[in-house]
Amino acid sequence: MVGGSSLPGMTKTDLVEVIYERVGLSRKEAAKAVDTVLEIVKDSLRRGEKVKISGFGSFIVNQKRARRGRNPQTGDPLIIGSRCVLSFKASEILKERLCRLR
Repeated sequence: MVGGSSLPGMTKTDLVEVIYERVGLSRKEAAKAVDTVLEIVKDSLRRGEKVKISGFGSFIVNQKRARRGRNPQTGDPLIIGSRCVLSFKASEILKERLCRLR
């Protein structure tokens, strides 16, 4: 259950099936297309590039700096290391379409 919702999510297999049905590619071709698109997105993000899909949104990798924190069990201070965080920002078009569906 993600985000408090009990609705089923769409998997990669579901996406392949939808492409198979709508576009008319074979399941094997649809799977290859999905895999290729996802690899291109991953490679671009790995290189530090922003991935913008018009009408959908943007993916970007942000670097979070190290910061001070505390152990919630003991209260002892500690340093939380720097890390990469993937962010997604939905386009205005996507936001409008999602709000209309509810």
